[in-house]
Amino acid sequence: MMKANLPILLVEDDYVDVLTVRKALKQLDITNPLVIQSNGEEALAWLRDHLDALPAIILLDLNMPRMNGLEFLQAIKSDARLRLVPVVVLTTSEDEQDRIESFRHSVAGYMLKSLSYPDFLQTMASIRDYWTNSQLPY
Repeated sequence: MMKANLPILLVEDDYVDVLTVRKALKQLDITNPLVIQSNGEEALAWLRDHLDALPAIILLDLNMPRMNGLEFLQAIKSDARLRLVPVVVLTTSEDEQDRIESFRHSVAGYMLKSLSYPDFLQTMASIRDYWTNSQLPY
């Protein structure tokens, strides 16, 4: 469990990737509620509607319609309350510029989605272990 059962916000437009994340969380015994938004616009609206119960972590894809991950990062990092929510980019993008831009927006991590489920599960376990032991800024 991560942080007193606070929600995990997954910003992901690919249904197969959503299912994969859901499966990994279950396999890792992470029982936090999973909130899924399919693009940055929807995720930003959800966050602004839930300022009293911000998520423990945001898992963010970069390549999405309407508002991509980098645009979403720019929006939340310019918001005094939302900028504190830890964000881990979970993407297939190996583009160095995407990685650099993500870290310019103060992401907590940049993880590549592996095509191998065991490797993906290990990535998710790393995120779980870090956030289970890390203190939230709010």
